[in-house]
Amino acid sequence: MNYSTEPNGPKYRLLNLFGFMICAASITFAVVYLQGQLGMEPCPLCSAVRLIVVVQGILFLLAFLHNPRQIGQRAYALLGFIVAAAGIAVSGRHIWLQSLPKDQVPECGPGLEYLLDSFPLLDALQIILSGSGECADIQWQLLGLTIPQQSLMMFSVLVVVVFLQFRKRSQRSYFS
Repeated sequence: MNYSTEPNGPKYRLLNLFGFMICAASITFAVVYLQGQLGMEPCPLCSAVRLIVVVQGILFLLAFLHNPRQIGQRAYALLGFIVAAAGIAVSGRHIWLQSLPKDQVPECGPGLEYLLDSFPLLDALQIILSGSGECADIQWQLLGLTIPQQSLMMFSVLVVVVFLQFRKRSQRSYFS
C-alpha cells in the first residue's frame, strides 16, 4: 500500500513538502531580505533560530525524499517535534529579552564568530542562548510582530505539521 496516496487525511509527503517549503521560505526571507536588502545582521539568538530552521528543513526534506512507512514517518515526526520545540524555546527566550525594561537588559556580548572561535562549543551555545543586549533590540516588525514573534508562530505551525504526521494512522487492508 502506498502511504502517500491514502484517501483520508493529509498525506505524509505533502506535509513534509509543506514543512520544507515553510523552512526554505523563512530562511530565504531572513537572508535575502532582512540581511541582504535591509542590512540587518542577526543577533546570536537570531542565528540560533536560523540554525534550528535549517535543521528542521533538512528533516522535512529527508522525510519527503525517503517517504518511509508509518514507523519511519513517526520517527521523523518525533525528531521534527524536538527541533521545533527547541525553536519555540529559543524564540520565547528572545521575546522575553525584548520585553525586559531597558535597565534590566543584559549587556551586549561578543559576536557569534568570536564565541565559536574562542570557547568550546557547549560553552559558546550556553552564552549564545542566554542572549545579550543586542538581542533585546527590536529592529524590524511586520504587522506589529517582531522577528522572534514571527519565528514563534512559524515553529507553532511546524509543531502542528509534525503532530499531524505523528497522529496519522495507516489504514492497511490485509485482504486487498
